Amino acid sequence: MELRVLKYFLAVAREKNITKASQILHITQPTLSRQLMELEEELGKTLFIRGKRKLILTDEGILLRKRAEEILELVEKTEKEIMSSDEIINGEIFIGGGESETMRLIGQISKKLQEKYPSICYHLFSGNADDVLEKLDKGLLDFGVLIAPVDIRKYEYIKFPKTDIWGLLMRKHSPLAKNKVIKPQDILDIPLICSRQTLVREDISKWIGKDINNLNVVSSYNLIYNASLMVEEGVGYALCLDKLINTTGDSALCYRPLEPRLEVEVYIVWKKSQIFSKTSKKFLEVLQMELLEEI
Repeated sequence: MELRVLKYFLAVAREKNITKASQILHITQPTLSRQLMELEEELGKTLFIRGKRKLILTDEGILLRKRAEEILELVEKTEKEIMSSDEIINGEIFIGGGESETMRLIGQISKKLQEKYPSICYHLFSGNADDVLEKLDKGLLDFGVLIAPVDIRKYEYIKFPKTDIWGLLMRKHSPLAKNKVIKPQDILDIPLICSRQTLVREDISKWIGKDINNLNVVSSYNLIYNASLMVEEGVGYALCLDKLINTTGDSALCYRPLEPRLEVEVYIVWKKSQIFSKTSKKFLEVLQMELLEEI
């Protein structure tokens, strides 16, 4: 498969119409149709269901779209790294992370680098550990900020000195809001909104003393902001980390820590085989120096 043909395929997948895609690509419609047919012949799979007005991706087409986007993104990232100047640090840094107050430290380090190297561009991807590690393994990220529990044995990593704390997010007039802390028996019969990450659910289950799946779980999330809107609307109580949702001032929400205290460690990881660009290498150097000062 040629990169050019993958770009053609993605244009058609986005537009769902060969005529529109050919206009965007500045090639003739017959040429584009022939390229798609040759791609399907090469793969031995039908990629589109051809309707009267639009094209619909088959299951194989959906898979190819996902992989083609990743391939072209990696090619673009690689080209920019190679083409960047040997003397001037002006490249890009790709960082993926779960929701954690520790990301503030990443922001502080980025600010320091920005003052010295204003041409650096930061690309942030938000997701849980599974999402971040998938992109890290494919080379689409330079670093991942991960919240325990997570398996980091096959990665290089640094543990941040500060930990995150689990608690319960609720409306301020909820019955449990009068409690200073939340104990396992407090959440046995309430509607819960929980992280969809498997290892996190296992950690919470150990804290409760029973499988969380046997409780009244009404919703799951991978990013807490949308879950907080569900809480605000009265759907349930969200088990989440502290300092991610503003509960001060006019906020309709409040947060109470779990008791016994449930703390989790936070790591920044990168592939053991990682060959850093000079920009990413400089970021790691500043990060290591910053963390040494905090220890």
